[in-house]
Amino acid sequence: MPSYALSEPPTADSPHDCDEIQSFGELRTLPIALSEDVRREMCSRLNAILADTRILHDLYKKTHWLMRGPTFYQLHLLMDKHAGEQYALVDTLAERVQTLGAIAVGDPRHVAELTRIPRPPDGAEGVPEMLSRLLEAHELVLRDVRDAAHRAAELGDDGSNDLLVSDVLRTNELQVWFVYEHLAAVPLVTASG
Repeated sequence: MPSYALSEPPTADSPHDCDEIQSFGELRTLPIALSEDVRREMCSRLNAILADTRILHDLYKKTHWLMRGPTFYQLHLLMDKHAGEQYALVDTLAERVQTLGAIAVGDPRHVAELTRIPRPPDGAEGVPEMLSRLLEAHELVLRDVRDAAHRAAELGDDGSNDLLVSDVLRTNELQVWFVYEHLAAVPLVTASG
């Protein structure tokens, strides 16, 4: 029977000189009735989605801060709401990776290496451009989520499948709808008289 004893935590005396107790990509054995191969594949997929979700969260925060124009207040609040929902997904995805026995991508520099979402300009864009950038990022995430959810179902990883469909997929689809409607071409109506 495998041993699940806790190891000693690293000391704070020399945090930079500590040896890693688990490398990124290495799996611990957890008694969750999934094979190592299944857990390894799903952790890789989940970490990629996690990296993109962290970037999407940050894109929402940047858009929240840089919002301008006649719908400033409504969009300012919506962008912050969506950022909060993405932040919740970050934590949920990271905890699933940990539950499968791997290390969730945590360092922002590592996230930047793994993400497939293109980097936005450092400066401000127009509102339609920022919203379009969000929609493009969502579509990239949604493609990966659907693919990973199907694969999780094939592999019998019901926990990852449920998380991907019930949380990540549905949240992203709903956010796309809200953002997309702000780009709909609606003629302006003026009151007469």
